[in-house]
Amino acid sequence: MASVRMGGIVTVVDRFTRQAFLVPRDRLIEETVSVIGVGAVGRQVALQLASLGACHLQLVDFDLVEPTNITTQGYRQDDVGRSKVEATADEIRRIDPTIAVEGICDRFRPKHLRGSIVFCCVDKISARAAIWRVVQNRCVFWSDARMLGEVIRVLTTDHPSSDSHYARTLFAQAEAQTGSCTSRSTLYAASIAASLMIHQLTRSLRGLPADRDITFNLLASELIVS
Repeated sequence: MASVRMGGIVTVVDRFTRQAFLVPRDRLIEETVSVIGVGAVGRQVALQLASLGACHLQLVDFDLVEPTNITTQGYRQDDVGRSKVEATADEIRRIDPTIAVEGICDRFRPKHLRGSIVFCCVDKISARAAIWRVVQNRCVFWSDARMLGEVIRVLTTDHPSSDSHYARTLFAQAEAQTGSCTSRSTLYAASIAASLMIHQLTRSLRGLPADRDITFNLLASELIVS
C-alpha cells in the first residue's frame, strides 16, 4: 500500500491492484522463493518477483559483477566488483524495502535451500543436475532456463508427473557446448526467459498446469510448447 496526495486529499493506493486477477499474492507471500544464480536470467527473475509482491526471497550466487554484466545482465556501472547477490538485493530493496532478502554469496549447497519455489538460473548443465538431485523432493515448483544466443528454453515442473521429463533433459557436462549457456547473450533475451519462468509460477499459483517445456527462437519467431 502507498499513500498519494492529490489536490490536498491523501489517497491510499494498492500497487498490486492491476495484477491481482493474474497473480494471487495471498499465495505468493506465504512462500520463500529461492533464486539460484543471479546472472543474466536470475537477476531479472529476482527483480520481477520483487515487483509481483514476493515477501521472502533467497538469492544464491558466488560471482562478482564484471563490466560485461552491465550490458547482458542489467547491472549498474557502480556494481562492478561487487557481489551479484549484494547488488541484486540492494536493487530489490529499492523496489520494496519490506521484502526479506537472504543473500548467500557462495555456490549452492544442500544446506542452503530455504524456498519451496526454486528458480534454477545457473549456466552449466552439471550444476543444474547437481542442484536438481538435492531439491527435487523438497520443492513444489522448479523452473530452469537455458539460453543460446536468441534461443530460449524454459523447463518447469510443479508436479511429480513432470519430474521424469525434466530429468531426461539433463546430460553429461562433456556433451554440453563449450562455454557457458550465457556466453552469447543479451539482456532482452534474458528478460524474456525470466518472464516465461515467472509466468509459469503465476499459472501454478492459480491452479493451472505449468508448461513443462517451452522453446522460443526469437530470430525465427518460433514458439514450441510441449
